[in-house]
Amino acid sequence: MSPMTTSPVHVLPTSGPATVADAPPIRVGVIGYGYWGPNVVRNFAEVTGAQVWAVSDMSQERLALAHARYPSVTTTTDCHELIADPAIDAVVIITPVSTHYPLALEALRAGKHVLVTKPMASTSEEAAELIEEAERRRRILLVDHTFIYTGAVRRIKELVDSGALGRLYYYDSVRVNLGLFQHDVNVLWDLAVHDLAIMDYILGEQPHSVAATGAAHIPGHPVNMAYLTCFFDNELIAHHHVNWLAPVKVRRTLVCGDRQMIVYDDLEPSEKVKVYDKGVTLTSSPERVYESLIGYRTGDMWAPKLSLTEGLRVEAQHFLECIRTGRQPLTDGQSALRVIRVLEAAVQSLQQRGRPVELPPVKPAGLAVPAVLTEQAV
Repeated sequence: MSPMTTSPVHVLPTSGPATVADAPPIRVGVIGYGYWGPNVVRNFAEVTGAQVWAVSDMSQERLALAHARYPSVTTTTDCHELIADPAIDAVVIITPVSTHYPLALEALRAGKHVLVTKPMASTSEEAAELIEEAERRRRILLVDHTFIYTGAVRRIKELVDSGALGRLYYYDSVRVNLGLFQHDVNVLWDLAVHDLAIMDYILGEQPHSVAATGAAHIPGHPVNMAYLTCFFDNELIAHHHVNWLAPVKVRRTLVCGDRQMIVYDDLEPSEKVKVYDKGVTLTSSPERVYESLIGYRTGDMWAPKLSLTEGLRVEAQHFLECIRTGRQPLTDGQSALRVIRVLEAAVQSLQQRGRPVELPPVKPAGLAVPAVLTEQAV
């Protein structure tokens, strides 16, 4: 383990134009080098305008792996030392959920910009405090909802916003696999958080109530399978099925409108998004004015061209851009707070055997500049 340096901190602008070429590299410290950490370090090490300055983990074996791949990067088992290092501009937190709030709060109070993995905090109260702290200190707070930065999800968002699907009827997702069992959170907080973040981004509105059912089949472990239903205005409904105990891995989402339908399969190697010109039509004959006849419409299927850039790479570039320009992140604290509030209501419904739970009104989705993300971050 090498000692942490104490070189002068970079002073970064909080607003105004800036380019990567004329700005010093943003020095990044990463806390957590377990399952997801190596991917984060790799992307920040390879992206222009960033320098991975330090990596922290409680495991000396993992730190040895990090040092072997990135010899110039400082490693330490003391994450607090990393946060306090004045040479570091931004801290990325890839640790268990229970540690997100205290570490993110400590980093913000140390004047660092923060990227924290999902979910941002264990409670909505903690999430709200992190948002307030970031605003008070004029620091960027970005949450690692990685799927939102993929070409597939961004393309679906464009199709929905364009009105191509027409009036939306339902949103249905399945995210199941065998493992990884978590000890500190249930399957909703582990897997459904992905789909809730995607849904929040694509639909751009908050459900008014949710209902959830599930079961814990492994003694001593939290709920491992669950069904979550979200109710919106205008009869729009969303359903999420998540499971750690499935024999196959499935990552599939359906978005149905009265004009077109979308199938999003994240495991497809090439055509992840398919658009179907299928649906139903209602007609009434003059003789039977009170009866509606249902007709089925079958048209073409097409697969739009998608950006192949890794979502995490786009996210890393977006984080750096937000630090330099003061832009609101696409996955900011408010978007994370909306997801956490749905998860809290889902757990409450789960404890009441599926009884619907009303959600309090929250700040509308202030989704940030997807055009800038599309053009500049890929």
